[in-house]
Amino acid sequence: MNPTTISLINPHKLQRRRTLQGLGALLLGGGLAWAPRRLLAQATERAVRFILPVGAGSGVDTIVRAAGAALGKTLGHPVVIENQPGAGGIVGTSALVKSAPDGMTLSVVSNNHVIYPSVYKSLPFDPINDITPITVIGSTPMVLVVNPNKLPATNVKELVALLKAKPDAYNYASSGNGTILHLAAQMFLDEAQVKAKHIPYKGVGPMVADMIGGQVDLGVLALPAVQAHLKSGALRAIGVGGSARSPAAPEIPTIAEQGLPNYNMEGWFAVIGPAKLPMAEARRIQAAVAAAYATPEVKEAMAKQGNTINPSTPEIAALYFRSEMAKYAQLVKKAGVELQ
Repeated sequence: MNPTTISLINPHKLQRRRTLQGLGALLLGGGLAWAPRRLLAQATERAVRFILPVGAGSGVDTIVRAAGAALGKTLGHPVVIENQPGAGGIVGTSALVKSAPDGMTLSVVSNNHVIYPSVYKSLPFDPINDITPITVIGSTPMVLVVNPNKLPATNVKELVALLKAKPDAYNYASSGNGTILHLAAQMFLDEAQVKAKHIPYKGVGPMVADMIGGQVDLGVLALPAVQAHLKSGALRAIGVGGSARSPAAPEIPTIAEQGLPNYNMEGWFAVIGPAKLPMAEARRIQAAVAAAYATPEVKEAMAKQGNTINPSTPEIAALYFRSEMAKYAQLVKKAGVELQ
């Protein structure tokens, strides 16, 4: 777990004075031993927890942290962001579904959430019935990247030629078996009619680290997660997975325009709560999220990352989750992903 607190409690002197007054009163009453614990519990109770089922530095993590301060303002509470990665996102989502449906514990999930049923024989939760969809915030571009020291390709044509020349020589990384990054890379291989060995990782962080280190050769990642590495030259972009170039990186052509017209893969991110969250509360949170992502500073951050923001209603989010689940069931079957 990697918690980061984004707090709107700015008047430090007032807070310090109140804390000292509280401790003084407890001293007189003989309760000093448990005073700090009580004060900490009170502070935590006032915060909204965002459990992210992904590691630090991933696309979703980058997107949410950029809006953390704004979310605190629009939700009316300090925001605590907790990374709980593992099993392609199942660990963090398991924690979310067990929380109280009071609007104080939320999560931001990606395509992975609706891929679970097609990849795992059994799950500790139902991806539809054990959550409350609140809003699909928007989408993020995905980009096929290579380690330039391992694969000297600069475009799709060159990459395909290298993979065909040595069909058993290269491998590709993903953030876990059956994740959206796995499917996105496998879809590229299928469309290009080439092969590479799949190396699954437990999250984006170690995946990127090994790609830069040369342990793995290529992979597909969300653009926000690799922008800095593309600029430094540690990784090289081959193509964007969407139907159009990203305004944040217009110099990177789409994979479709480079000879694979059927390749179209984007990531999306959505806010969810536990099951039985009252609809009135879901609508309140949706409005707060939409307002946060509409603030000038967050809009600027999203534009730099290449994200498209168009928050949906809870009702549309629920329909979208079901339609995406059906779509990915077909993709998983086509990719030949083994059930876990």
